[in-house]
Amino acid sequence: MQHRAPLTSHHADGSPCPPEHKHTTSGKPLNPDCDGRAYSQAVCSCGNWEMKDAGKGYVNESRKRHLATHPKPTQPGPRVLRDLLRLDTP
Repeated sequence: MQHRAPLTSHHADGSPCPPEHKHTTSGKPLNPDCDGRAYSQAVCSCGNWEMKDAGKGYVNESRKRHLATHPKPTQPGPRVLRDLLRLDTP
């Protein structure tokens, strides 16, 4: 299983800030209907890690570091494929 920790932006009231709302690097809104990004958050699907901070870059870097601690899923190698494709004729 490959773990995920999506990065999300939120308004000060905790409501999600949609991806189509663009911001300056400091989080000020460029969309007139947006209150601005108050914080960014990432929650890992492993259930043991989450991060919430005003700095989007800091959360994203922490997210990447956490995801790197999970072992990568193994792909079936040639032996497995060979065994699956073997045609045994009596």
